[in-house]
Amino acid sequence: MADRVILYSDLNNFFASVETALHPEYKGKPLIVCGDEKKRLGVVFAKNEEAKKYGIRTAETVYSALKKCPHVLRVPTHFSQYNRYSNAVRDIYARYTDVIEPLSIDECAMDVTASLRLFGGGEKIAEEIRYAVKEELGVTVSVGVSFNKIYAKLASEMKKPDAVTAITRENYKQKVYPQPVSALLYVGENTAKTLIARGIRTIGDLADADPALMQRLFGKRGAILVKNARGEDDEPVKSQANEIRSIGNSMTLPQDIGDMQQIKGVFYALAESVASRLRAADVGKCSTVHITVKDERFNEATRQKKITPTALCEDIARAACELYAQEFPAGHKAHMLGVTVSGFDFHQEQLSFLDEETKKNYEKRLRAEEAVAEIRKKYGYEKMRRGVVMQDNSLSGADIEHRKD
Repeated sequence: MADRVILYSDLNNFFASVETALHPEYKGKPLIVCGDEKKRLGVVFAKNEEAKKYGIRTAETVYSALKKCPHVLRVPTHFSQYNRYSNAVRDIYARYTDVIEPLSIDECAMDVTASLRLFGGGEKIAEEIRYAVKEELGVTVSVGVSFNKIYAKLASEMKKPDAVTAITRENYKQKVYPQPVSALLYVGENTAKTLIARGIRTIGDLADADPALMQRLFGKRGAILVKNARGEDDEPVKSQANEIRSIGNSMTLPQDIGDMQQIKGVFYALAESVASRLRAADVGKCSTVHITVKDERFNEATRQKKITPTALCEDIARAACELYAQEFPAGHKAHMLGVTVSGFDFHQEQLSFLDEETKKNYEKRLRAEEAVAEIRKKYGYEKMRRGVVMQDNSLSGADIEHRKD
C-alpha cells in the first residue's frame, strides 16, 4: 500500500503578519501584537522576524519585550481580521484537497494523497500553496510534507519563514533522528527533562528507547511517543467534509493558569464562539458538553456531561465550569482549555416538560445572543464582551483552535 502524502501548514508569525499586511507602513520594523501592558497579564501574543532579532519571545510580558527593544511597535489584537485571513488561507488549501483539519487558527493538516494525479507530488502542491498564500494575501506559510502528521508537523518547523520542507521514507532517519527530543510533537518541557535525564536526548534516541522503560516513565503514552519518533503515526487527517458530529473550540493559554475566575473567563469566551457556530451550522440544540484540559505537563484529559438541550452560550459555559470544578482540584494549572458540544437534535420536535414561562425565557435569551452576534459580526468581538471575559482581558485573546470533529 502506497504511503499517504500529508501536508502540515504553519502560518509564520501569523498575527504580526496580518497586521503588516493590513498596514504596509509596519514592514521592516520590529513589531509585537500584545495585550495592554498596564494590565496584570499584558503579554506578547505574536512578534515579527525583526522583533525576534531582539530576543523577544511569544508569551513574555510586554514590559520585558520593551526592555529588550524600547522602540518596538505595539499593536493591539484584531481577532476578526485574523479569523478572516485564516479562512481565506483555508480557501486556498481547498483548491487542492477537501481533507483539511484545522488544528489552530494558523495551522492545518491536509491529506493530498488523492490529489497527486491532478496536481503532482506533495512538494509541488506545497510550493503552489506557499506561493498563492504569499501573493494573494501578503502573509507567509511554512509547509511540511511527509507520510504522517507527526513528521509533517516537524518538517513545517525545520525551515522558517516561507519555506517547504519534506521528510520522506528515504531521508527521515537523516533529517529526524538528530533533532532534539523536545522538537517532537507531544514532548513538552517536563517530558523532555525526564527523557534527557535518562540519556534520551534526540528523536533517534527515543526511537531506540527500551519500551519497558518508556512504559514505566509515562504509561501508555510512552509507547505512543516511541511510535511517533519512529515515524509510525497513522492518525488520519480529520476532514471537515464529514457530517458534523460535534463543534468545539480550544484555547492555548499565553501562560499556565490555576485561578478559577480566569478559567471561567476562558470557558465563557470559548462557549460564545461555540454557541455562535452551533447556530450557524443549523444543527439545532446540543445535549452534551465536553471539556478538554491540558495541564502544564501537557497531560490531556476530557470530561463530558449531559445537559438540557440548548443553543445558548450561558448554558454551555456553565456546564463547562461545573465539569472543571468537579473533576479538577483547586489550583490545578491549565495550559490549554477546550469546549465541545455534541448530541444535536437537528431541530426535531421533542416532548418537553418545561413550562411555558421557561420556554419564553429561553427564546428571549436566544434572541439576545443572536442580536449580540450580529453586532459583533458588524463591529468586531472587541466591541461587546461579557463581563466575566473582560475581567482578564489578556486571556481573551489567546490562540483559538477550531475543531469540527
